[in-house]
Amino acid sequence: MTIYEDFDNKKNKSVPTETPLDFELPREIIFPEKQVQNEQPKIEKVSNLQQIILLIQCLELWWSNRNDFYAAANLTIHYSDRQPKPAELSPPDFFVVRNVERKPRQSWVVWQEDGIYPHIIIELLTGEKDVIDQEFKKDIYQNTFRTPEYFCFDPSNLELTGFILVGGIYQPLEKNNQGWLWSQQLNLYLGIHYNQLRYFTQDGLIILTPEEFAQQEKQKSERLAAKLRELGVDPDTI
Repeated sequence: MTIYEDFDNKKNKSVPTETPLDFELPREIIFPEKQVQNEQPKIEKVSNLQQIILLIQCLELWWSNRNDFYAAANLTIHYSDRQPKPAELSPPDFFVVRNVERKPRQSWVVWQEDGIYPHIIIELLTGEKDVIDQEFKKDIYQNTFRTPEYFCFDPSNLELTGFILVGGIYQPLEKNNQGWLWSQQLNLYLGIHYNQLRYFTQDGLIILTPEEFAQQEKQKSERLAAKLRELGVDPDTI
């Protein structure tokens, strides 16, 4: 089973040297006693929803044999009684938490998850307000969540930026020759392909969507059936 695909100008085996990350949990975690209210804001743009679904589906297919991660979209992260209201701080568009049980959740409640915050967050920018909000969110991801990696993608101009937490401060990531950014947390590149944010392996192979994977498997079956017929074997009898 192959869940990646090669394409022109894909080869890039130069992977950035790993930078020591800050995994220290915030010194002060507030554990509210009240019941968590799960009020999720709606995603405004269909194109953003499609992009987020693509990120989730591709990663879940790539990590289909793993049960030690959680990937979610537009899901509230509860971390303190004093945290900003949903209207002031919208949930991350996409985030991944590693080394946790892979199971459905209504929200991410830090004090119910052993104080663990997301390891990588990806935000989609949809307008001037989002650009302004990102500075506020970036501060929280850096100073409160201590999230090791943070990426922003603007679908309107295909601008991709990324940051890695070093010494408690986000430092910008450098793009490779293809304009991709390396994620240590995912062990994959993030880059643009046909106006969408996609994952790529260290060798430059694109991670397939479930639809692309199904089509690839269908084509393989058709080629095998054709080869068997050339040899005088009816594939339907096998």
